[in-house]
Amino acid sequence: MGIISYVKEEIQVIRERDPAIKSNLEVFLYPSFKAILRYRLAHRLYLKKHYFLARWVSQRAARKTGIEIHPGATIGKGLFIDHGSGVIIGETAELGDNVTLYQGVTLGGTGKEHGKRHPTLKDNVMVSAGAKVLGSFTIGENSKIGAGSVVLKEVPPNCTVVGVPGRIVRMGDQKIPRMDLDQVHLPDPTANEIHELQEERIRMQKRIGELERKLQEITKTRTEI
Repeated sequence: MGIISYVKEEIQVIRERDPAIKSNLEVFLYPSFKAILRYRLAHRLYLKKHYFLARWVSQRAARKTGIEIHPGATIGKGLFIDHGSGVIIGETAELGDNVTLYQGVTLGGTGKEHGKRHPTLKDNVMVSAGAKVLGSFTIGENSKIGAGSVVLKEVPPNCTVVGVPGRIVRMGDQKIPRMDLDQVHLPDPTANEIHELQEERIRMQKRIGELERKLQEITKTRTEI
């Protein structure tokens, strides 16, 4: 794909997913637009084993945009990085098509692995603000990672993950993140557990009350006898 095709594709992706952009010209000011186009150039250099030049291009982009994409990463079509400050994508990370990343996201390694060290994100994955995905495992298609989550193990397709460490709190939700970018209305497993405990306490209090009344009736009957 030529540079003109990349430019047209990125303009379409950003206009589609960021309502703050009012014109195509504004897209050229968008940090992720600059970072992704420069990644494409750096990646070509990397594949040709021009490693120093590839890193030079990527580091210049990181200084200018706050988005650090290693030139060795493999990224599909339609990547959308909203705002993007603090986003880091490691060397062996693999991203499918229509992936969405928000500010502060890290696709990193654990520091203890060799070879494939970074995560693989399949098509239509959304990773919310501040989330960290660390290790050489796969995030399945259409999955969402909640804001601030730390994901350390594989996630099946069509799942929602929240928490530290990340826990799967919903499976089978097949809404495509490219069309559904809601980072807010995600399940809260802690709140759900507290609610369940409160309901259990109420049931126990009712049961204890019933037992106390029965005991009083038995005691009263024995006294009368």
